Amino acid sequence: MNKVLVLHGPNLNLLGTRQPEIYGHETLEDVNNSLYEQAALGGWEITCRQSNHEGELIDLIQAARLDGTAAIIINPAAFTHTSVAILDALNAFEGRVIEVHLSNVHKRESFRHHSYVSLRADGVIAGLGSQGYRAALEAVMQAAA
Repeated sequence: MNKVLVLHGPNLNLLGTRQPEIYGHETLEDVNNSLYEQAALGGWEITCRQSNHEGELIDLIQAARLDGTAAIIINPAAFTHTSVAILDALNAFEGRVIEVHLSNVHKRESFRHHSYVSLRADGVIAGLGSQGYRAALEAVMQAAA
C-alpha cells in the first residue's frame, strides 16, 4: 500500500482559533479527518502529525525514509523561513515532497516570501486554505498512478 506522511508545523494545532481571518475556521482535526477519508478512498495509508518542535519533525522525516513512505506533504509553518535542518532532512528523503501553506505567503510580510523547504519540494501550494492539503494529496496519488 502507498504511504504518505502529512506534517504540520508549529502553531497549526491552533487552527480554527488562531487568526481565523488568515488560517480559516477548520480545526487541525477537521483537516486531518478530510485527508484520512480522501486517502482511504484512493487506497492510500496516511499518517498525520503535528509538532511545535523542529527536531521532532526532523525525526519523523528521517523515519519516513525507512518505512516505505512514498511522499511527504509538509506545512512547515514558521520553520519554512528558518529551518535548514528540515531542508537537510527532506533532501535525504527520496520520495515526493509537497509543501503546503494555508495562506498566500507572498501577500504577507516579506520575511515569509523565502522558503528553505521549497528548495526540495516537488510542488508548492499556497493560499488555498485547507483545500491545499487535499490538492497536495491528490497530486501525490495521481503521480503514483
